[in-house]
Parts: sequence; C-alpha cells; structure tokens
Amino acid sequence: MLLAQQIIANKEEYVKALAKRNFDAAEILEKVISLDEERRATQSKLDTIKADSNKLNKEIGFLFKNGEQQKANILKEKASQIKESMNSLEQRLPEVKTELTELLYTIPNIPHDSVPNGQSDEDNEEVFREGEIPVLEEGALPHWELAKKYDIIDFELGVKITGAGFPVYKGKGARLQRALISYFLDKNTAAGYKEYQVPHLVNEASGYGTGQLPDKEGQMYHVTADDLYLIPTAEVPVTNLFRDNLVNENDLPITCTGYTPCFRREAGSYGAHVRGLNRLHQFDKVEIVRIEKPENSYEALDGMVAHVKEILNELKLPYRILRLCGGDIGFTSALTYDFEVFSTAQDRWLEISSVSNFESYQANRLKLRYKDSNGKNQLAHTLNGSSLALPRVLAGILENYQTPNGIKIPDVLVPYCGFEYID
Repeated sequence: MLLAQQIIANKEEYVKALAKRNFDAAEILEKVISLDEERRATQSKLDTIKADSNKLNKEIGFLFKNGEQQKANILKEKASQIKESMNSLEQRLPEVKTELTELLYTIPNIPHDSVPNGQSDEDNEEVFREGEIPVLEEGALPHWELAKKYDIIDFELGVKITGAGFPVYKGKGARLQRALISYFLDKNTAAGYKEYQVPHLVNEASGYGTGQLPDKEGQMYHVTADDLYLIPTAEVPVTNLFRDNLVNENDLPITCTGYTPCFRREAGSYGAHVRGLNRLHQFDKVEIVRIEKPENSYEALDGMVAHVKEILNELKLPYRILRLCGGDIGFTSALTYDFEVFSTAQDRWLEISSVSNFESYQANRLKLRYKDSNGKNQLAHTLNGSSLALPRVLAGILENYQTPNGIKIPDVLVPYCGFEYID
C-alpha cells in the first residue's frame, strides 16, 4: 500500500496519477491525510499525558512520604482525571490506526509514468511482436477438439469429479504438462532463480501482504473453517517468504522461482472465449519473483521480460508484448507487461504471462525492508512474472503445431517429453 507520508507530500500528483487508472482519488486521499493528522495528534496528546501522569505520580509519592496527605489526596483526584483522559486516548489511537490502514488498503498503486492512458484491455499498447503466425491445413481444429481427438485432456471428466474449469490431463497430455513445468523451472534456475516448493494455502496476512486481499477476495477460494485461502498464484506464498524481514543489502537481489497449481473462482466468466483451456478454475503456473533495491528494479523488470522472451523464442510460438494501460493494470502493479501467444485455430491472442514491478507497494504491506549503506531501513521493491502459465501455452502448442499426422512437439521439449508427436 502507499505510505501516508507519501500521500501527504504528493497529494495532487497522486490524484493525477491515479486518474490514469480511472480512480477518483481526491476525496479518499484527503480522508487519509485527515486520519493521519488525527493519529499523530492523538499520539502526541497521549505521550504528553503519560509524561504528566508519571510526573504527578512521583509528586504524590513524595508528598505521602513527607506526611503531606491532604496535598497528596488533592493531586490523586487530578491524577484520576488524567487517567480517564489517557484511557480515552488509548482507546481511540488503535481505532484511528485501523481506520487509516483499512483506507490505505483500498487505494491502488501509483502507475509508472510510462503506463498509457486507457479504459480497458483494448487500449493496451503493443511494444513488441515476434514469430510468424503459421498457416494451418484446411480443417485445423481448436485445442479443445484436438484434446478430444487425441484423448489427452478430458474436460467432461473434470466436471464429473469437481465442476467446470477443472480439466483432467491424460497420457501424453499429462506428460506434456509435466514437461513444460520441468522445462520452465530449468530455464529459471539456469538464469539464477532459486527454486522453492511452497504451500498452496495461505493465511489472511499473506493475502494482504501481496495485495490479493481485500481487492481480489471474491476471486479467491476461501477455506472458511480454517480461515485459509487457496493461492491464485505462486507470487503470494513466495513473496510472503520474506514478510516482516529486514534483509541484508548485500543479499539483494533475491531471486526465486516456484511451480504451483493456482486456483481462481473467475466469477462471471462465460462465453466462447473461455472454452477449453482459455480460462480455468485450477491451472498450473511457474512463477519468478525478485526483491530488488529501488534503483535497480526497472532494469530487473527489463531482464525478466527478456527472460520470458527467450523461453517463447525457444518454443517457437508467435507472441506479442503489451504494456498495460491505466484501465487494465493490476491493483498492486506500477507497470505490467503482458505476453500473449497467438492461437491460430481460434484466430485470437491468448495471455500467457504478466511481468510486473510493484515498486514499494507490496513491500510496505509486507514490511519487507533492507538496511542501506547509511544504516537506514529502506523499503525494497518487489517484482514477479509468469514464467509461464501453462494452459494457454499448451493451447498454443496444440493449435499451432497441429499437422495432418498429429501434433508435433516443439524441439526444446522433446527431451522432457520423450516423444516427438501426439498422435
């Protein structure tokens, strides 16, 4: 979340910047400033009264010790009144702090200057395109029909076991899925990312730490009996490994990768565009996370983008990169690049990765800091990216690599799969 002192110092700039998100911030920022003033005033009064109370108690003790009981009793009455005032302030102070924090949780991150204006995903800015869109044979099929033809993914069986959006991968489909996970992890660890296996359920503090709560509460599966949440992305548990940490400056950057299943309710999703693997309630994803010094975070973001490009180049899938506009960028992100692979059979682009810099927004929630060369504690910057999300990558491979003789496996995946064709 944003810092109250940042809002006080930059109110007008923040109102203009948040307008790029189509977020009217004037009133809420004024409320933040008002609550912070009350917090500071209440704390100051409380500190003064506590000092007065301590001084008065010492004086009362001195008077009793010297036999001046009448004077002591008069001061005791005064001390009682001070105690009532102190109790009132002690009750109000945490209330103000809670109100302020809950209000700050509702304010999205300040977008980077390079974020384009726009209302929706239609206004995102294409910044890069790579690969030729293949020309398929007549009668080419979308991936959900290919999955049925070759018996590699069973959507109906998933409905039987759980419900819509929970597919069952079979035979070579399951092996291709496993191959992609191993390939992505190997690429990430070879690039210096440390691999982690993390829990797939997180507590409320972790959800708040990375900003899924309260913003995405309705999209997360909540295990109410234990007050735990199924993770929507490995970003949540991996980044929270460093919650409440004061890391050594010399240990930065910290680079992590991990594979997890991801769970999203995707409430309100319907229509032809969510068929097959296009949108699921459970899917696999390999994530990369970085913790950086602020001055290095945008160079790191460029490096993450280049890393994902290398993977897609090796898979030989046609893709493009979009810089997300203010109306489409995520709540916690300062700058996001989306990767989209072209689905030839569907004749549309499918998002397969988001790479984002959150600057200090998550770190402030996480209390993730480092001690700089001057010995001062500073908020780190956090970044993350999909490297990669599997369903739409798999859909792109099935559709773009289909031939009359079967589905050819990309060369880079053959050693992981152990076969060259799905037929």
